[in-house]
Amino acid sequence: MTEALPFSHPYNLARLGQAGDVVTLAPDPAVRAAIARWAGILVLESLTAEVTLSKAAPTRFRLAFRLQADLTQACVVTLEPVPAHIRQDFSRELHFSGPRRRLPPTEAGESPVTLVGPDDEEGPEEIESLHYDLAGPVLEELVLALDPYPRCPGVEFAAADEAGAAPESPFAVLKRLKPGS
Repeated sequence: MTEALPFSHPYNLARLGQAGDVVTLAPDPAVRAAIARWAGILVLESLTAEVTLSKAAPTRFRLAFRLQADLTQACVVTLEPVPAHIRQDFSRELHFSGPRRRLPPTEAGESPVTLVGPDDEEGPEEIESLHYDLAGPVLEELVLALDPYPRCPGVEFAAADEAGAAPESPFAVLKRLKPGS
């Protein structure tokens, strides 16, 4: 079972006209606090996303996102707060396929399979419902944009020094184990 996302903004793509639409997402402080807990950060001071939707074909949709966030993470060395600003532009292409229909088996009785080579581009995201959650990609990109190892300015991680002693060579240890040494 997957955990529910802390923020949702459903949009009915069936209502999207040829002129397109622009939707602004700006969660309130309580929702931002829930997103911060979900993302594992200290504070999410602000989060806004502008989504420009357009219809590429009757069953294809393009979504262009502009994400901005101000947040605070914990330094991985000192645990002190580290402020960050994220500004990310990304896009999604959706293809409405409706409920999946099984293709008839081939003459040999096997189901047809489409192979995608490693050099082929990833196609549009297949969706089975025209009700699409615009907040899902925003949260996904927010988490991907986080610094995995935030540090306070000037802080470096240094391994503990064992009284300045150089580690013993593995060959010296083996020599001591040899009979007659």
